[in-house]
Amino acid sequence: MTAGTQAPHSPAAPSTLELFTPKLFTVFREGYGAAQLRRDAIAGLTVAIVALPLSMAIAIASGATPAQGLYTAIVGGFLVSAFGGSRFQIGGPAGAFIVLVAATVQTHGMDGTILATLMAGVILALIGLLRLGTFIKFIPYPVTVGFTAGIAVIIFASQIRPLLGLTLPGSEPGPLAEKLPALAGAIGTADAAAIALSLGTVAVIVALKRLRPDWPGMLIAVAGSALATALFGLPVETIGSVFGGIPQSFPMPSLPEVSLEKMQAVLPAAIAFALLGSIESLLSAVVADGMTGRRHRSNCELVAQGVANMGSALFGGICVTGTIARTATNVRAGAHGPVSGILHAVFLLAFVLIAAPLASDIPLAALAGVLAFVAWNMVEKHAFLTLLRASRGDAAVLLTTFGLTVFRDLTEAIVVGFALGSVLFIHRMSKVTAVESAVPFVSEDERDDRPDYDDAAAADRDTVVYRISGAFFFGAAASIGSVLDRIADSHRRLIVDLAAVPFIDSTAANTIESLVARAKRNGVEIVLTGASDDIRRALAVHGIAAPAVTMAPTIEAALARPLTAKADP
Repeated sequence: MTAGTQAPHSPAAPSTLELFTPKLFTVFREGYGAAQLRRDAIAGLTVAIVALPLSMAIAIASGATPAQGLYTAIVGGFLVSAFGGSRFQIGGPAGAFIVLVAATVQTHGMDGTILATLMAGVILALIGLLRLGTFIKFIPYPVTVGFTAGIAVIIFASQIRPLLGLTLPGSEPGPLAEKLPALAGAIGTADAAAIALSLGTVAVIVALKRLRPDWPGMLIAVAGSALATALFGLPVETIGSVFGGIPQSFPMPSLPEVSLEKMQAVLPAAIAFALLGSIESLLSAVVADGMTGRRHRSNCELVAQGVANMGSALFGGICVTGTIARTATNVRAGAHGPVSGILHAVFLLAFVLIAAPLASDIPLAALAGVLAFVAWNMVEKHAFLTLLRASRGDAAVLLTTFGLTVFRDLTEAIVVGFALGSVLFIHRMSKVTAVESAVPFVSEDERDDRPDYDDAAAADRDTVVYRISGAFFFGAAASIGSVLDRIADSHRRLIVDLAAVPFIDSTAANTIESLVARAKRNGVEIVLTGASDDIRRALAVHGIAAPAVTMAPTIEAALARPLTAKADP
């Protein structure tokens, strides 16, 4: 993949020190005062209110205690924000880990899970220090959509028992194929009070999200359920009845039992934790970048995720990663920088030390309702349907990853999905090479006297032209996307020439879709030139067509158009 722009200069490559400098230090260097602290305090409190019920619900679904969920959010949230490479990332327990953590607890016990978390932290830190975070971005888009949807299905299935208040004769099976028949056989034990509480929780969350989106819907719904349980003495499982409540104290750090034999036993789980944690945290950081126009440092972020997981394990917590929903809440609440994430951890610690006894009456059915809502929102429904329509190859990768996630194993799903995506790319390239031999996969060097160079266009401060040549696929989407984002930030019109692009895959189309959405928010006009009919059709499937973007046959035709976008205020 080669790409070029008529921008006059390229920025110097950052030094190692710059790559691994936490964004907290960057924010302080820029100047930090009372106004910024006020914004971060408000955002931190807002995120803590969201994180409080979520952390407990995720921990319970993972086979841990609600206290462990809070410890994870406190320690992990503090360390991710203090040492991370993103200004807005919020760390803590995540729904994506429920499947892996629950399976590890069932196989190796809680001590083995904590040891796996500690080892995953070491692996994550090494991935970041060795600058391997860039390779995480090579995972094809259908794979990420597929495994995210699969995780959501498993999370929802894990909450059917508490949602309905079912009573099983033995332990609940883990695999979905065994779980569903067992739950169906126990349907006669459904409890009306539990069903009412879970439905009421979901109804309150959905209603407040639509009517009062700024209100903490999850906390209000859970608090209301706890109040109803206490006032009416409802005979349902609560945090107090199942876990004995939450200790009104914070544990001292300690190492789990460590032995070579045990480390070998939990190594596959540790690798799975590290792999999923790296993907989730970088996806979350990318979401924050898209919302704010900032750029995160991926390898610095992975080092911080590693430190956070090691810290969480020392305090008896479970896996930590960047959390997309809480990070987005942090941005929308007006956070200025990482101090908001640190304060979110401080507010959660204050709850544990001051108000932990209040959590005893929280019904498990209400927390199951919270997770059911989270699972529904995890599924990228529009992206899933778009990929099914995009091509048979993308649909095959998507459905294979989804099916393996639900019925087999998450790590296996990612590996197989990535392999299928790579094979699909090779197949597409072989077809393109046969038909379009004039467009090489890697362009040769050319003389620097090309007649198509326009010095007037190069000097235009409002317009920039960016040429992409070669296959635009998942392996190049991350680097090309980051360059396009930076260019679009400082110009009123961005012309992307696709004349030398033989094909574009769904990952690259999603990169263009994100660029168009961001440009629209910032008042930047996007013009795509030279796209073949096949590429236009591929982009149209992802909604990239007029009037969202302007299509032109050539760069010259695009430059001749009057500038319509307004400067960003």
